[in-house]
Amino acid sequence: MPQKLIAPSLLASDFANLQRDIEMINTSDADWFHVDIMDGLFVPNISLGMPVFKAITTHTKKFVDVHLMIVDPDRFVVEFAALGASSITVHYEACPHLHRTLQFIKQAGAKTGVALNPHTPVGVLKEVISMIDVVCMMSVNPGFGGQTFIENTYNKITELKELIRSTNASTLIEIDGGVTDENAHKLIKTGANVLVSGSFIFKSENPPETIKNLRSIINIKEQ
Repeated sequence: MPQKLIAPSLLASDFANLQRDIEMINTSDADWFHVDIMDGLFVPNISLGMPVFKAITTHTKKFVDVHLMIVDPDRFVVEFAALGASSITVHYEACPHLHRTLQFIKQAGAKTGVALNPHTPVGVLKEVISMIDVVCMMSVNPGFGGQTFIENTYNKITELKELIRSTNASTLIEIDGGVTDENAHKLIKTGANVLVSGSFIFKSENPPETIKNLRSIINIKEQ
């Protein structure tokens, strides 16, 4: 996989024109679709369910990164994979048996992902990091778009990067929340691989150009 990826978050798209926004991402410089599934229990918000997700994957032509912000995600792993999820990310905080959950995801044929809330230390993943394809580091409190980026995220990226290196894992580091053109380069420089961006892209005047600009920013090489 390329190591500098942009994943627009459909949570911030116009749900009344969802197909239009999906087609925009299909033809843009973005790499992944990021789809948040919220149940109103694990996070104080509800996003979309299986029928809408099935409709989404009917039109997507790129990697579909599903972020389950739900309790007991094991119940739905197989179904999301069958409906077209390329990767399935579960929250560490929602999985008392994380090793088993990661096995379920692999058996379902999807890439494995684990999300960490801002207060959760990186070290909790030490025993399973080799099983994880993507760690989704929440840089805002999960549940709502448009929040302010939490600065301590940079320190956590550094810690996670060292954990990945020391265990010889191939895990990608994904940052979700408050990503803009002001912090994208620093995030990549610090060690992030995948940048999830929602409101910054979809609320802009020209989303394709915003994505293109993010691409140029993260591709800047240090002198």
